[in-house]
Amino acid sequence: MITRHAIVVCYFLILASLAPATPAFAGKDDPAPIVVEEPHYGEVLFYFYQEDYFPAIVRLLAAQEQGQLEAHAGQAELLKGGLYLSYGHHLEAAEIFERLLADNVNPEIRDRTWFFLAKIWRQRGYLDKAQRALDNIGSDLPEDVRREATMLQAQLLIDGGQYDQAIALLQDWKGRTEWSRYAQFNLGVALVRSGRMDEARKILAELGDMDPWNEELTSLRDKANLALGYALLQSGQPHTAKPLLQRVRLEGPFSNKALLGVGWADAELDRYERALVPWMELRGRDLLDPAVQESMLAIPYALAQLDSISQAADHYLNAIEAFYEEANRIDRTIGHIESGRFFDEFITDDPLDSTGWYWRMEVLPEGPQARYLFHLLATHEFQEGLKNYRDLNYLWNNLDRWQQSVEVYANMLETRRLAYEERLPQVREALARADIDGMVQRKLEYDALLNDIERSSDWLALANKREFEMWGEITSLEKTPALSANIPEAEEVRDKIKLLKGVLRWGLEKDFSDRLWRIRRDLRETGEALVETQRSRRQVDDSMQKQPLEFRAFDERVYGLEPRIEALKMRVGDAMAEQRAFLQAIAVGELQAQQRRLDTYTVQARFALAAIYDRASTITEAAVK
Repeated sequence: MITRHAIVVCYFLILASLAPATPAFAGKDDPAPIVVEEPHYGEVLFYFYQEDYFPAIVRLLAAQEQGQLEAHAGQAELLKGGLYLSYGHHLEAAEIFERLLADNVNPEIRDRTWFFLAKIWRQRGYLDKAQRALDNIGSDLPEDVRREATMLQAQLLIDGGQYDQAIALLQDWKGRTEWSRYAQFNLGVALVRSGRMDEARKILAELGDMDPWNEELTSLRDKANLALGYALLQSGQPHTAKPLLQRVRLEGPFSNKALLGVGWADAELDRYERALVPWMELRGRDLLDPAVQESMLAIPYALAQLDSISQAADHYLNAIEAFYEEANRIDRTIGHIESGRFFDEFITDDPLDSTGWYWRMEVLPEGPQARYLFHLLATHEFQEGLKNYRDLNYLWNNLDRWQQSVEVYANMLETRRLAYEERLPQVREALARADIDGMVQRKLEYDALLNDIERSSDWLALANKREFEMWGEITSLEKTPALSANIPEAEEVRDKIKLLKGVLRWGLEKDFSDRLWRIRRDLRETGEALVETQRSRRQVDDSMQKQPLEFRAFDERVYGLEPRIEALKMRVGDAMAEQRAFLQAIAVGELQAQQRRLDTYTVQARFALAAIYDRASTITEAAVK
């Protein structure tokens, strides 16, 4: 299964090949740092690292369409491939990866990515594409990845029925690692399928006797013992098969089939009392398991062989009743699934907190159909189809929320239009009162007046109000008639007035340049403010002309979204219906197969019961005679 972690690793793997070289002392497996130059790409990465893949891909596609990711074009395309992959769109993702890996890519990165694509294609059933991807791998893979690639090649050969080639590839595997154990098992499988039972027996026996160091290898050991045990049973060697089957754990995933095989091994040796021990253990387990169903027929068979006719008949009757009840439950479950309510209940009970391939069902929905769902989810086809159905439902709900948001945007647009229409008369009135041209003209007049003052050095023109009034008072005193008298007192006053006038003039002349500079600075700032005011006025005029057009454009966008979203919802709804029908076909087909098996077992039980009754009748007649 391709996980979210694998997608992120693939993303950083290829990204490292597109990034500049890093210092030699940098960590070998450290991803290259991502320098975000555009905010839209940063927003996409934010949702990506939050594992919210749907909003990430929506924003990525929107930003690409609007040309907002020019600085991150290659990285964005690569990230899009990873996001496509997270939703199972492996063909689109592979096309992106192949295009990005065509040129100027580090050989090791290219080989890793081809290997990654080969794993994806094999998982999805595209064996030819997986083989072509493996053929593109060079010699630059690290040793651990090389071992996994070799194992993948062997699995492809076994899947394609090329057992001799797979055997040649696996038989020289070196080391005693986990990979070597898997290679050993696959080699045994290839030998069995090619008819070389003696060689397969030796390999699988060694694997079944190993000392595992983790749960995964423990399951592999059970699987090897089970495979070899049944192979020996089929070849007529029950005495040798039984110890191998007894090695399988009682609580492991292969325990039911192992218990059934142990019982048949004893039965083949005519030790029916011993055969009853594992079969009676199976009788209390889940009836949906074929091994459990077969044990319910094997128990009365063994009892009949032990001449316990009455007990055998009772067990056959119990088996027939159990099969009948289970068949009825399957009928009701099929009806429930065909009605469509099952998937609606599943979506209702399951929160859509995650989407994509990395989703796992934690809790089964409540109801009688849950026990069948457990077995259905064990199939890859149904599980992937169920993920797609959840994703489609998530998409439909998201579109529905968008559709509801359109009304909010429409209300916002109407509110903005009303506010504009209410303020427009006030703005026009304010603009009419603002005589900007007159203010510009007055500013020019002030400039000319200041130039005249500067040319004539009219220091009095720059005096402030107090200084100008003082100058007027002094001038008026000079014109007093009494001061024109030729007397000492009048002369003394004239000297004082002349002194005051001289001091005032000296101060005005001294400050003339500074005041002239300050006034020019103020006039310059006033001119700049007037220029900005004129620019703002033009912008306001342009806005008043363009705003109606913008409102119409927004109307088209906002009110045009709803039919587009509705069309998309219809398409998604149709896709959901098709996916639901697909899942229903898988589920109903699986349940009907179980039902046919139960019917077959029921018929066998009835015939066996009839034979027991005939046998009992014959014994009774013989006793009477």
